[in-house]
Amino acid sequence: MKDIKYHLLSLLVTALVAGSFLSSAELSGVVNPFSLTLLRFLLAALMLLPFILIRPQRVEVAKRVFPRSLLMSLFFSVFFICMFEALNTTTPLNTGTLYTLVPFITALAGSLIFKQRLSLKLFGVYILAAVGTCWVVAKGELSVLLALGFNQGDFIFLLGCISMVFFSVSMKMLNRGEESLVTVFCILVGGIIWMTLALIVFQQPLGWSAITIGLAAHMMYLAFFATLVSTYIIHTTTVVLGPTKVMAYIYLSPVFVAIIMFIFKGQHIPIAVYPGIILSVVCTILLQVFNRRT
Repeated sequence: MKDIKYHLLSLLVTALVAGSFLSSAELSGVVNPFSLTLLRFLLAALMLLPFILIRPQRVEVAKRVFPRSLLMSLFFSVFFICMFEALNTTTPLNTGTLYTLVPFITALAGSLIFKQRLSLKLFGVYILAAVGTCWVVAKGELSVLLALGFNQGDFIFLLGCISMVFFSVSMKMLNRGEESLVTVFCILVGGIIWMTLALIVFQQPLGWSAITIGLAAHMMYLAFFATLVSTYIIHTTTVVLGPTKVMAYIYLSPVFVAIIMFIFKGQHIPIAVYPGIILSVVCTILLQVFNRRT
């Protein structure tokens, strides 16, 4: 139980990312997704910049870390680009269902790269966890899941999910013991570069002037909590626990979304969703117990 702090941090980051769906929904249609992500990275990097400049040694470390962070941020940015592009031809339900593959693919990658054993028992838990998460995403309506049809957008998002797996694995593989604060800053700067290139390639305007004072709080939440704090926690926990254990908490994301929507929007959680919530929680706990330390 010596790593309990990092498991609690993983739960916290899952809740923070789940909260970003609420703020993203408020900003949706106001600013194009590429520009929104660029602004998130930019604001987060600017918040962190004074803490880098205040210590000259951090600047020197950043110069060494940046090439590796540029690769990590590429995987991170590709996920967002694939998600935004996929949503042009697919649905949030489809993407939410496909996203449940990320922990399992991460476990497969871990078994190959970090020699982490993937037993039949673990495989079964991953399947059950995916079922529980899909049950929550579909709000307990089995007919909705059975009626799912997959198209080109889903294959694009699947590529994004694989990129997210590489992002998680690369944080573990490319870590050389540097301070997480410096690595996260370099990842954010790399994200700024990649999202700027994406804006140019897809010919999207910035449109930041459309963000009103009323929407500024949502933008700041995305920048500080859902980007800066979340990336810092993910990097820290991944280095200690390994990508397999950290990514397993994704199964709780829809659960946190449902709870947040209940607290802030008054949207009651249907009774039919409860079995999916219970299954997701139980399977997430089992994955933490059964997965060996990487």
